[in-house]
Amino acid sequence: MKILLIAYDNGSYIGWFPQGIAYLTSYLERDGYDVDLYLQDIHHYPSKHLTDYLNKNKFDIVGVGVIAGYYQYQQLKKLSAAINKSKNRPFFVLGGHGPSPEPDYFLKLTGADAVVIGEGEETMLDLVNSRVNNTPLHKVKGIAFRDIAGTTITTSGRPLIKDLDSIPFPAYHRFPIEIYRLGQYPNMKITEFAMPVLTGRGCTFKCNFCYRLDKGHRARSSESVLEEVKYLQVNYGISYIDFSDELLMISKDRTVKFCEDIIKSGLKFSWTCNGRLNYATDEVIDVMKKAGCNYINYGIEAMDDDVLKGMKKGLRVKMVHKGIEATLKAGIHPGFNIIFGHKGDNRETLNKAVDFLLKYNDHSELRTIRPVTPYPGSPLYYEAIEKGLLKNCEDFYENKHTNSDLLAVNFTELSDDEFYAALSEANKKLVESYHKDQIKRAIKKVEELYIHKDAGFRGFRPV
Repeated sequence: MKILLIAYDNGSYIGWFPQGIAYLTSYLERDGYDVDLYLQDIHHYPSKHLTDYLNKNKFDIVGVGVIAGYYQYQQLKKLSAAINKSKNRPFFVLGGHGPSPEPDYFLKLTGADAVVIGEGEETMLDLVNSRVNNTPLHKVKGIAFRDIAGTTITTSGRPLIKDLDSIPFPAYHRFPIEIYRLGQYPNMKITEFAMPVLTGRGCTFKCNFCYRLDKGHRARSSESVLEEVKYLQVNYGISYIDFSDELLMISKDRTVKFCEDIIKSGLKFSWTCNGRLNYATDEVIDVMKKAGCNYINYGIEAMDDDVLKGMKKGLRVKMVHKGIEATLKAGIHPGFNIIFGHKGDNRETLNKAVDFLLKYNDHSELRTIRPVTPYPGSPLYYEAIEKGLLKNCEDFYENKHTNSDLLAVNFTELSDDEFYAALSEANKKLVESYHKDQIKRAIKKVEELYIHKDAGFRGFRPV
């Protein structure tokens, strides 16, 4: 049984390390299966290349997973067409957050044979075993497929993997890490090499714009995580880790213990994570700083308590101010994620968000405000359908969600034109502020060079 897993091209100069298929590869290899990788993300192959590749190389199964973005959706359509054109078309499997909430639509769209719904390791292994043993698909938990009559069958759900330490590390040995490690993160030295690592899966919060299917949170042990970090350091020279969990700061106690475990381990590395301002107290932030954290990406979303309440964000404006001030005081750079267009949003709530960003933004990266997007699977998506603002999954992807910076569904009382005028004005202020700061920094370099004769200057061009 020969399996091909595809890392789609996301249009980046340096692609994000495809953790999903790296985990699947190690999981399948542990059971003795032969897995090949098609790294379109690195080589930027055109779609025809995949068809030719499948014609020249015989595979039994081909798999591709995507998230719910507009760009990924278009890439999936191209990849699906290329797979279906191949002479010896393999059994075609979809996975990821994109297809999982709406498997019926994606099966029809792509012509795929099955969708793996949610967490993929055990389900994919079961699906591969069913192909080897020629057992019926309806016996595989956690998938959707179409029967002979074209009706979509969704099997019973699969329990989540309780012990994440039982999953082998991603199959780093099968990927060109010397390329993936070149990715740059905020507040990272250009001489550092970085890789993402998961410390847990899931989230306990219930924001209504989130399209996560799995409930709750499961954490890996600190020992397992730090063993993986050490492996990356020793084998690939990694000195910067992006803890890529949906939310590392899942609670105060868990965050503090994890950081104390990093300190006790003696491992030295810089790191970043996704954080929660509910838990961004002086005590928590200080131990994160001591453990090597230098950037925390916060999901703030809005600077109005009524809007935050409507989002079910579990956050209040006072918490935001207090947490950001604690983060800056500790010398950690904060990331500011704010969206506009939720119920209750208007020009006033948008201006509050802009004022907040202008006050606290340290310009470690350019931040703009994006529209709220009701991704399939999120409570907001089903609410949009119920209110007649959205017809279905096809309407979302084919008509509404054409770009993450454009309006998909307008939940405000503003007209679309008024919405865009307000967002345009807000983002102009933010962009101008960022570039004014960049100019100020560049001029300071000029003065240091010519007035103070800075011999360490390396040129005005990036190095």
